Amino acid sequence: MNVAIIGAGAVGQLTASFLVESGISVTLVARRQGQADELNAKYLTRMNVDGTKTVQKVASTTKIEELQQYDLIVIAVKYGQLQKLYEQLSSLPSAVPLLFMQNGLAHFDEALRLPQRNIAFCSVSFGAQMINQSTVQHRGVGACKIAIERGSSDAFNGLLQLGNSFYPVELAVNAEQMLFEKAVFNCLINPLTAVLQVKNGELVTNKQAFLLMQTIYRELTAAFEGLEQAIPFLGVVDLCERTASNTSSMLADRMQGRKSEIDTIVGVILEKALAGGHNLPTLRTLYHQVLALEESGERR
Repeated sequence: MNVAIIGAGAVGQLTASFLVESGISVTLVARRQGQADELNAKYLTRMNVDGTKTVQKVASTTKIEELQQYDLIVIAVKYGQLQKLYEQLSSLPSAVPLLFMQNGLAHFDEALRLPQRNIAFCSVSFGAQMINQSTVQHRGVGACKIAIERGSSDAFNGLLQLGNSFYPVELAVNAEQMLFEKAVFNCLINPLTAVLQVKNGELVTNKQAFLLMQTIYRELTAAFEGLEQAIPFLGVVDLCERTASNTSSMLADRMQGRKSEIDTIVGVILEKALAGGHNLPTLRTLYHQVLALEESGERR
């Protein structure tokens, strides 16, 4: 099986590493030629959760137009980069399956306008952090959930049958619901960690942060019927504890002075809640705080 992964960041590199380990041929598509050159000249290194190191050879390119003969194309870039990719993706053969690995919900309808016959979406809960251009740190084992929205699951069997306990892959039934639930988890963790400048675990051990998280949870469960059953609060606490040492993507963006995914994650949830007559005041305040920090250009 030949797989191309567009996006050589933490998620793309970690996914590439586990696929190569299972015997799948992988090409990483980087934005910068310098990173592609480094990946081609060196090995992709994965720092494992158990302290060991895995080193593998992975091909890399910057040319999406070359991805014509692949069995699967995984898109592992942030939402902001997707807008520049849609035209290039639409020019690829319609028979090539696409798997989208973005946070939030904003890309769901957009991706389905593409001509490809097999399109799936992915939600991940593992921890990953780039150390340098060719090294990724696996910071926590978590499920990689895949939901097929168009076409056949057969197109994604290579991933669904991966069988690696450090990179567990699960088939989800409803793609939009899966992405919504992941966005809710992100709403409960990411903006709080970004504003308070704490790691995930401190949302449980810090009494005031915990109270804020509880308040946001109450707002969300009041706004969305059935959410309390789908995502029990103990499940949120468990995720914080399992990823206790992780720096959330939104905090990492603040630390690096980058624009975060606050609009595509929190903004979309706020809009959905408001359409149902719920303002979510605590979450909305955090949303504007993150935007204000980005506007000021403040770093940690």
